[in-house]
Amino acid sequence: SYRYPHHEQQAAKIAQAIGFSQISVSHQVSPLMKLVSRGDTTVVDAYLTPILRRYVNQVASQLPGVRIMFMKSDGGLVAAEQFQGKDSILSGPAGGIVGAVQTSKRAGFELVITFDMGGTSTDVAHFKGEYERQLDSEIAGTRMRVPVLAINTIAAGGGSILFFDGSSYRVGPESAGSNPGPACYRRGGPLTVTDANVMLGKIHPQYFPSVFGIDGNLPLDPDLVLQKFTQLAQEITTVTGDTRTPEQVAAGFIAIAVENMANAIKKISLQRGYDVTQYVLCCFGGAGGQVACLIADTLGMKTILLHPYAGVLSAYGMGLADIRAIREGGVEQPLTSALIPQLVQLMATLEIQGRREQREVEEEEIVRKVNLKYEATNSTLTVDFASDVAAMQQTFESEHKSRYGFLQKEKSLIVESVSVEVIQKMDTPEEPVMARTRALGEVPIPVETVKMFTVEQWQDTPVYQREDLEPEDRITGPAIIVEKISTIIVEPNWEARLTARNHLILQRQVNL
Repeated sequence: SYRYPHHEQQAAKIAQAIGFSQISVSHQVSPLMKLVSRGDTTVVDAYLTPILRRYVNQVASQLPGVRIMFMKSDGGLVAAEQFQGKDSILSGPAGGIVGAVQTSKRAGFELVITFDMGGTSTDVAHFKGEYERQLDSEIAGTRMRVPVLAINTIAAGGGSILFFDGSSYRVGPESAGSNPGPACYRRGGPLTVTDANVMLGKIHPQYFPSVFGIDGNLPLDPDLVLQKFTQLAQEITTVTGDTRTPEQVAAGFIAIAVENMANAIKKISLQRGYDVTQYVLCCFGGAGGQVACLIADTLGMKTILLHPYAGVLSAYGMGLADIRAIREGGVEQPLTSALIPQLVQLMATLEIQGRREQREVEEEEIVRKVNLKYEATNSTLTVDFASDVAAMQQTFESEHKSRYGFLQKEKSLIVESVSVEVIQKMDTPEEPVMARTRALGEVPIPVETVKMFTVEQWQDTPVYQREDLEPEDRITGPAIIVEKISTIIVEPNWEARLTARNHLILQRQVNL
């Protein structure tokens, strides 16, 4: 149907005559080969679009005269009236990646690993000059064939439940959610990653509002956490004979969670030939700052960035996104010089289609891509379109060698599809520049000193309010920096420095 849509068009006319208000046809939803994933994508679009349309209309009715934009899974904005179900699946995490990339670039970093740790899961992504997208993905068992930002998600977050199965520790994938939530929430929940950080003195109740318990009016409960970890430590000793303190048990669970999350980053970086030691780790999400140094240590990374809105960066990132319209067209022909004029004509048509979604502006960028694969294979790689076939072939082979470690020069290259992305730049707010009032070299004063378990021992640890820090303030770990939307742990051998734009940059001071 993506090549010969006549029957689908006839069926759509019949459905429209019957009175269906929402009609999704596969040759428009996903105009590419692969019947099953195209069908699944069309079903998802037909199911979600009416729901989103009702929501959009409700919001628009409350904001007359306001131009409303929605975030898409591909990292771009689209006008509210053009927002479709197929583009909404990963729009939240996509906002986080855009936020992480744009704030990292403002801080002076071009190579970025994004790390979004929330309550139930952790999302990671790789950025090297341009957003990475994937055409095929499986979400909740449904095969989707639309462009989405390449996000690797694992079930590890602040609410991930801690298990001891009689011989080993396990973290997740089950989550306590927000209700009942972690044990410290006072709602009868199980021990979680958050509780482990409470046990280790990395989270302190006095810096959280009293919104916990059945009536939502109590502080976090560290005493219950200590009681539960003490019971768990005794159980482990009884079963295995291994004597460990409650804090050692909690640290063991954190180490497992950190290893799981670091492995997710390795999958999108090291396993694809990228050296993460040259990247900045941009941490965000409600729990990202709690494990940032531990993740970086595990990967050998030396620099961490924490934006002042790190706790809500997925929302903030939507305000930094551009308007983007991506259009694809199937080709399925060998890459030859004779094919180039056909590709140029197809991409010109796709560009016209993409511009229909846009308003007329002066600043516009067009990105043309070609999806290539070896003959009789399914794995495609995306390269920039060029009129020179040899140039595209060279780029493909370089990427294939880097990712898979081999080439198949005896096979022809097949153009599976092409895509055209029409980008319109949005005006984004400038981040204010802060002034320093204290003398240079004058250190900030901590609000208190607490005990924190790190590097296998309890250590006196100063606590700082982020709002009290000024540009060029430097804090040596161990330290805790608290703010209204997150907690940041500066581990030993790390130093935190605040920039004039309120970016917190953590640097490792001792080589691993």
